Amino acid sequence: MHGVGSASAAMTVVNALPTGIGAALGIDLWTSVELSVVPAADPARSYFRLDEPARTPLFEMSLGRALERYLPGRRYDVEAHVRSEIPVGRGLKSSSAVASAAVLAIAAAAGSRPTPLEVARLSAELGRAAGVSATGAFDDALAGLVPGVVVTDNRSDTVLRSDPIGEELEAAILLPPSVHPPAPELRERFRAASEEGLRAATAAREGAHWAAIALNSDLVERVMGYSYAALRRDLEGAGAVAAGVSGLGPALVALAPSGRIPRLLDAMSGFEGDRLRTRLRLAPAVGGGGGR
Repeated sequence: MHGVGSASAAMTVVNALPTGIGAALGIDLWTSVELSVVPAADPARSYFRLDEPARTPLFEMSLGRALERYLPGRRYDVEAHVRSEIPVGRGLKSSSAVASAAVLAIAAAAGSRPTPLEVARLSAELGRAAGVSATGAFDDALAGLVPGVVVTDNRSDTVLRSDPIGEELEAAILLPPSVHPPAPELRERFRAASEEGLRAATAAREGAHWAAIALNSDLVERVMGYSYAALRRDLEGAGAVAAGVSGLGPALVALAPSGRIPRLLDAMSGFEGDRLRTRLRLAPAVGGGGGR
């Protein structure tokens, strides 16, 4: 059996750590998983042959849970390869994407076509179990599977609203070289900002997503110690419709019509790190290349 699955990166609209309400928007950077599945040589255990990027507790747990769900009743040996465009530990949802892509690849190998909601809920469950996410990041996982902005309650893994992006926007991304600490270590610091977080969450629930990005970025920058306020003002002056820190950072993402993106990248040039230009995601992700 052979399967392929892909999921995209996402940018934060509202961080879920303060209130449990999160919102995110998928962007066109991808993680893909290609794998083969055969009955286990040892019927008492499954064996995973993984390339270097796949040798993480989250990925192995994702394969195991997906096998239990889509190929129950026996053990399997899996050979898997991961390819990713998403920088790790920068706030662009690499953990959610790899978990979702692994689930989609196993499902495709089994001949199943789970819904984005099913995959995102399993990804959130895996994120909590592996300790890479304090809330499960259901919003991030779903945004990596469907287009538009999703607003979710990560305490119950439910969707509160989903909105298409009516404008033709692209993203300019600043990627400083540092990485953020694990989200569970920061839970209490963000909970102390719950009142401020509630304002951002309320804006997103009302569909004011660009305002929510600004409110959320004010909060996250203060808690994490980032100094992006002046840069965000410069980006807005250069034509960004919204700009804010994504996840726990340090990535900063600005959205604008395509013709303004070069000006946004120029505004970022005084900061250390890489600069990327990419589109927003336009279509749902599906598993492919599957079957027995």
